[in-house]
Amino acid sequence: MFNHLRQDINSIIERDPAARNTWEVLTCYPGLQAIVMHRWASWCWWHGLKWLGRFISYLARIITGIEIHPGATIGRRVFIDHGFGVVIGETAEVGDDCTIYQGVTLGGTSLHAGSKRHPTLARGVIVGAGAKVLGGFTVGEYAKVGSNAVLLKPVPAGATAVGNPAHIVQKEAAAAVSASAHLFSAYGVTPNGDDPLSKALHGLINHAVQQEQQIERILAVLKGAGLPCQGVAECDKLNSDQLNKLVE
Repeated sequence: MFNHLRQDINSIIERDPAARNTWEVLTCYPGLQAIVMHRWASWCWWHGLKWLGRFISYLARIITGIEIHPGATIGRRVFIDHGFGVVIGETAEVGDDCTIYQGVTLGGTSLHAGSKRHPTLARGVIVGAGAKVLGGFTVGEYAKVGSNAVLLKPVPAGATAVGNPAHIVQKEAAAAVSASAHLFSAYGVTPNGDDPLSKALHGLINHAVQQEQQIERILAVLKGAGLPCQGVAECDKLNSDQLNKLVE
């Protein structure tokens, strides 16, 4: 138990520049306190003391503002940063080295008791503030869920999910997993991790502008050849800069 605690404290110091020393982390970090109390509650739960397990998790919620069901599985070196408002459901599984920020919900969408209702976070997953991960699917190793995303489907290893509902920003699979294993991204924010819908709209706008320019060149060539296109009404030109700003 003390070995796990040392690992948890060291991982927090590594990932949070505001953490100055072991004593500060031990006494002032509710995420660590919630995980320690969850271990007590989980032991009770799996040894038939279910009411006591639930009561310990209830006390942990009062003290830390973090609610973890005693039936949930929490791996090693999990960092719940700030943590207020975090809810982790009964059948959720959180792998080693995951990072969860405040306001995150690992919730279920099924009412069938005994089934896998809550998500599984594989090793190294980062879930940004306010994100909702809902359902019994898996978020792959070193994947990231952006802040305020509402995730309803699996995420491949090394990918990023953003938006509501969340869309997957696919990366180079093997390279992404390898690189992400050594690169920590606070709040699930990554360079060039734009919303894929926004990227698609920017691409469509730029393509429409290019087509407009091509049509103007065709009309100019026809007119120069003595073939005026009578009856073709002039249209307002696309303002690509203005449209791109609207979808940023």
